[in-house]
Amino acid sequence: MARRARSSPFANALQKLVNRAGQDVVRAGSKAVRHAIKVAVDQQRPPSGRGDWIAGQTIGPAGLRRYHLFRPQGVRAAERLPLLVMLHGCAQNGRALAESTRMNALAASKRFLVLYPEQELLANPQGCWNWYDTHSGQAQREVATLLGMIDQVCRLYPVDAAGIALAGISAGASMAALLASEQPERFVAVAMHSGVPPGSARSAASAIAAMRGRRTPGEPVSPGPWPPLLVIHGRSDRVVAPENGRAAATLWAEVAQASPMPAKTTQRGKRYPATTTEYRVGQQRIATLIEIDRLGHAWSGGKAGEPFSDPAGPDASRLIWVFVLRHLPARSSR
Repeated sequence: MARRARSSPFANALQKLVNRAGQDVVRAGSKAVRHAIKVAVDQQRPPSGRGDWIAGQTIGPAGLRRYHLFRPQGVRAAERLPLLVMLHGCAQNGRALAESTRMNALAASKRFLVLYPEQELLANPQGCWNWYDTHSGQAQREVATLLGMIDQVCRLYPVDAAGIALAGISAGASMAALLASEQPERFVAVAMHSGVPPGSARSAASAIAAMRGRRTPGEPVSPGPWPPLLVIHGRSDRVVAPENGRAAATLWAEVAQASPMPAKTTQRGKRYPATTTEYRVGQQRIATLIEIDRLGHAWSGGKAGEPFSDPAGPDASRLIWVFVLRHLPARSSR
């Protein structure tokens, strides 16, 4: 009978190291898998707000785009509710925007629908809406796809088509403004939080310059009238320069030949102070600019602990809804 070869102490030690490393790799792999599963499950979990979190998708000129729709509880068959379209920023998605803004809780209380379109990473690796890419036509294709998504939601759910408004942050704000300027008859109001006005860029390179406040809007696509505009921008924003907020309000004012009213500064409790400037034609508000001290590139008054969210600022979600409510037709008002 052949004898079993005796292993050297070195070989035994090496084998133990290999076995231990293999176990570490398995544990690390299992941890990574568990984390990936947790992230996937969290993405499917409905954000805060008593109502339905409905998934859907649309195919348009820009390709397939997914979305979620928040519907308050107890909507009656004959009821028609206002619709607020909320566009997320870069490195964000619809669920993250819903959590940060707590817009669903407000929608449940005030009874309106909220649509959260999702940008595809294949269309933009950072998850940004391509608001700037008008030279290649990608921006226009995304506009058309978003309009098709809104039309689809209007067919499938109890939307008052005369009460549709837009809002967004960062790239989402820029896309919301582009939508409003290109299809002004479709929307009753638009709110830009930390965005760039339309016509400021035509490519990725010019978008960077625009975000830094180094470009001014070009000629408007549509002569107007445009839907009323609310601009919310932090004076300490280092991602999208505060000059962009003022440029957006000025652009809307120029299209309507509106004049600025005297600015007013207010502060509630310990929240950041805010300066409001209204642009009017007679008694008609064309644009409202709210500039917030000490606010960076974050949703003002947003949920604590969420990315791109600062709870110390004035409540932007409530400001946006009050603004939209002011411009809804009578049958959509709440």
